[in-house]
Amino acid sequence: MTENQLLLKIYEAASMTRWNDQIRAIDISELDKQAHKMVVAYVLGKCEQDAGTRDINWIKIIEAGLFEFLQRIVLTDIKPPLFHAIKEDSEKYRKLNKWVYSKISPIVSYLGEDFLVRFKNYLTCDTEDINRKIIGAAHFYVTKWEFNIIKRSNPEGYMVDEINEGISRQQAKYSDLAGMKQLLESKNLTDFINICGQLRFQIRWSHLYRVPKTSVLGHMLVVAIFSYLFSYIAEVGSARCINNYFTGLFHDLPEVLTRDIINPVKKSIEGLDELIKDYERQEMEKRIYKLIPDKWHPEIRMFTENEFSNTGVRDGELVKAADDLSAFIEAYLSLKNGIKNKDLLSAKIKIKEKYRGKNIFGIDFGKIYLNFD
Repeated sequence: MTENQLLLKIYEAASMTRWNDQIRAIDISELDKQAHKMVVAYVLGKCEQDAGTRDINWIKIIEAGLFEFLQRIVLTDIKPPLFHAIKEDSEKYRKLNKWVYSKISPIVSYLGEDFLVRFKNYLTCDTEDINRKIIGAAHFYVTKWEFNIIKRSNPEGYMVDEINEGISRQQAKYSDLAGMKQLLESKNLTDFINICGQLRFQIRWSHLYRVPKTSVLGHMLVVAIFSYLFSYIAEVGSARCINNYFTGLFHDLPEVLTRDIINPVKKSIEGLDELIKDYERQEMEKRIYKLIPDKWHPEIRMFTENEFSNTGVRDGELVKAADDLSAFIEAYLSLKNGIKNKDLLSAKIKIKEKYRGKNIFGIDFGKIYLNFD
């Protein structure tokens, strides 16, 4: 098995439509839900740290998000009420997750036995520590965020009240979290999450018809996951794995202020690229950073402003490689799905050529691209 199968499996979530039995004003994809969930998980985790919670483990939070994401890709056809009913029966839920593991383990086996053990333990363990609880709270917060949009389109719809009550009951299970209390009481943090959520509605490469379409927020999660996986393979250490993941997750946040401006436009006029960056920095200061606690500012700035340069000199190269690979796969999938477009073909060729024979932290990116052939 090659890493390419896992990379492509992650993109299946871009084609998975949520709430497809409800009237909705917008398309809501599973990829966007998972991306938004991890933004909320970051906010909740930081709030817990500020409250003095000592057991926060960011690697566990990142991997819990990834494991649940992979589980959801496999269980896409099971509606939430049925899923939660199965979950109430521990034996049936154990069998269901055993099946999930059998589907996913072959395509993650190249990550090693330790990763497989953690994945299996997560699926089969019923114990909910603080890190797993943060992911659960983030899940239901974003589910309710989505449903608030749904019910505006059809407030008198079948089961709308029942669904709303069910989500509220699930979310109430996490009301004892310090982070959840702080989030629900803070308009600034709520606004920050809402602004990140707006990136669900900004479609990447909007001038091109693509299948599947991806939003800026969905792309950010893909880059985060790729960055984490490559960092894990490269054995760069836990701190750098965490920084690389969240750099990927927040790297395009400034685009909520400028939209997704493609490279040919940025480079069409000398100095335009730098002008855009200056504008983004000013607007982030004026509109975004003021929404989060001052003590978070250095970290969020590192994730959004440093052009993929983290704590290590070469880490930025790894995150940039994840970003480029994500763009390549978006072009690759559209072409494979029958979209004939010279810009997509040109992007695919240029990115692949850029990484021909390139090795970063021992990872042969040239080989990864060749495997797509």
